[in-house]
Amino acid sequence: MTQSSNRIFDELARFATDAAGAAQGVRREVETVVRSQFERLIKDMDVATREEVEVLREMVVAAREENERLEARVKDLEAKLASTAGVNPATP
Repeated sequence: MTQSSNRIFDELARFATDAAGAAQGVRREVETVVRSQFERLIKDMDVATREEVEVLREMVVAAREENERLEARVKDLEAKLASTAGVNPATP
């Protein structure tokens, strides 16, 4: 009886091991399919890359600095024009 119960336990252990291995294989396969579908979805959405976002960010910073520089220049020119015309500078 001891030998047959050991054999049953051995078979159950082998079955559990095989089931766990099969479950891991299925899990890996599902992860691969989900990852590839997600990557395809992102590609189809035409999402910007990190590099593209960084370039755009640099362009925005440069444009903001240029706008501030031009605003200061316009105010300076308005003040000069007002002083030569004898009129108060325009208020924003």
